[in-house]
Amino acid sequence: MNLFDVHKGENPRLLLFIWIVIAATLALIVGLGWQQLVSRAEYEALERRQTERRVLKPGPRGNIYDRNGRLLVGNRPHYSAVVYLDDLRSEFRKEYSKIIHAERDRLSQKYNNTPEQERPLDLPLPNYNQLQWTARHAVILRYIEQINAITGRKDSLSESQLVRHFNEQLLLPLPLVDDLSPNQYARLVEQIHPVYSPIKIHTAFARYYPYKTLAAHTLGYVQSKLPDFKQLPSDGLKTFTFKKQIGKTGLERYFDSHLSGTTGSEIWRVDPLGFQDTRLEMLPPKQGEDLITSIDIDLQAAAETALGERTGAVVALDIKTGETLTIASHPTYDQNKLSPFIPRKTFETINNSGAWLNRSLQLSYPPGSTFKLLTSIAGMRSGVITNTTKYDCQGVYRVGDRIFRCHARYGHGLVDHAAAIEGSCNVFYYATGLRIGIDAISREAKRFGMHEKTGIEVPYETNRIVVPTKSWKSESIGTNWVPGDTANTAIGQGYLLMTPLRMATFIASIARGETHTKPTLLALSREDGMQVNHGGEPIGLSIEQQRQLWEGMEKVVGQKGTGRLVQIENLRIAGKTGTADFRAHGKEVNLAWFVGFAPVENPQIAVAVMVEGTEISHSYHGGSTAGPIAKDIFLKFIEKYPERAGFPISKH
Repeated sequence: MNLFDVHKGENPRLLLFIWIVIAATLALIVGLGWQQLVSRAEYEALERRQTERRVLKPGPRGNIYDRNGRLLVGNRPHYSAVVYLDDLRSEFRKEYSKIIHAERDRLSQKYNNTPEQERPLDLPLPNYNQLQWTARHAVILRYIEQINAITGRKDSLSESQLVRHFNEQLLLPLPLVDDLSPNQYARLVEQIHPVYSPIKIHTAFARYYPYKTLAAHTLGYVQSKLPDFKQLPSDGLKTFTFKKQIGKTGLERYFDSHLSGTTGSEIWRVDPLGFQDTRLEMLPPKQGEDLITSIDIDLQAAAETALGERTGAVVALDIKTGETLTIASHPTYDQNKLSPFIPRKTFETINNSGAWLNRSLQLSYPPGSTFKLLTSIAGMRSGVITNTTKYDCQGVYRVGDRIFRCHARYGHGLVDHAAAIEGSCNVFYYATGLRIGIDAISREAKRFGMHEKTGIEVPYETNRIVVPTKSWKSESIGTNWVPGDTANTAIGQGYLLMTPLRMATFIASIARGETHTKPTLLALSREDGMQVNHGGEPIGLSIEQQRQLWEGMEKVVGQKGTGRLVQIENLRIAGKTGTADFRAHGKEVNLAWFVGFAPVENPQIAVAVMVEGTEISHSYHGGSTAGPIAKDIFLKFIEKYPERAGFPISKH
């Protein structure tokens, strides 16, 4: 036997261990490589989500101008006194320490005065979390009191508002006092130290309406709200955002995407508690696009001044292009009182007065005798009305067992077509309507598009526009059509419902000799205006028939016509008055209408006026109530555009 042990060259156990080590090493290397190379982006994104925050700042909205470049809606500075919670951390800690000591002293004093046998084994501990919020709230209230002392305001902030801001908007400034007036802003800037005081002045933008109540319903207003969650970036980075102004009504809503500014952003590195540390990126916000409307604010002012305190609506259109020169609704409101937010008292005042409703297009009414123009066209196109057509008006007309009356108590006597328009003779149109039939009247009204919305660029235009037919009555009312329904429809009563805007397009179409007028609130260039296609067709009247219709309309504004108060020297106006019965708020009231265009020899402007009676005592009439309002618009049109009205241009 050898003195030395003999060892084999290979030990299976050792080899197995070596292979295990090698495999583990390879797995470690592959894992590290995977983490460093393949999963690097994932971990970087995770680190970024933990250490970075995004702040979004919406840009100011674009301005809105009238057709002559005058500002209708702009932006004003909206000043707020704010603090950043990050700047107050040391004060929070001091206040918290003071409150904790006071709470401990209180508990100690309480139990020192308690008999030993009644003391609990373990003294209760203070609610430290609640005391933290109490401390923070106390610090915030001290600064609000300081601001109130300077500005004379009486603002406050609840603890729940502070908690919500801390949890949801920590990187944003906390508003202490919102919407400072210029005087309050000046006093605050003068008396707070710009370096040592944590109170800062935050400047945002609020909408500003230099003409206050004018065109309020058409321009609309905005509402400040946080963007929808789906609109925020989806990269997982926690995002804080200032409120954005969203169009709520009118042009502000319809053109919201056009007017909205481009949102800017900042990327901040934050500390473990979530407070700002370093700004890493900044993209400034940009203002939205401007909007130039077709409105002429001088014509708008003339219309609204003439309406005064009465309830109603006025629309004036450019006959050739359909541009809306005026669109007014009363009662109205000062839009500046809705910006930057709507106080509850303001909301209730507007709501109680019914001023939220845009009566030019959100409400529909029986058009009264203004609809007789449509009956005339249907009568002429069907051959029922000719050059020789005449009816003897004795003030009453029998339809079956019913008696239908003319507004002229003792009648108009023997009247032809032009005289029937001039005097608004109901008997002429009762007889004509019954001879034409409801089918022909409804068909003609639909040819003018009177059964549908106009499509103007304002939201919430009503669908409740009614051109009645036999089938409509059967489906909607549940009864059969009777001759009396036809007689009522022929004079613009019964089930007929039209908006003032729709009646404005109707009279503009008559003036242009076409069946459709497409209104717009956008200012058109000269080239675009010449290429407008309203999508209608020729009315289909002969030259003689049109002369007959226009002659009657011009006589309406003549010396003996129902619209004689609309007369303007040297301006030929064609028009039609109307007075309709209407039931509103449980009361039977009346409506005063006037529709017309001028000048007759070269029609340029079409006007529709509706004044709504709101009390039984109101006795409004188309000629005496609505007519003078239209006259003021025509006068302002002559003043602004004398060459279009056929007047010489002043050299001054």
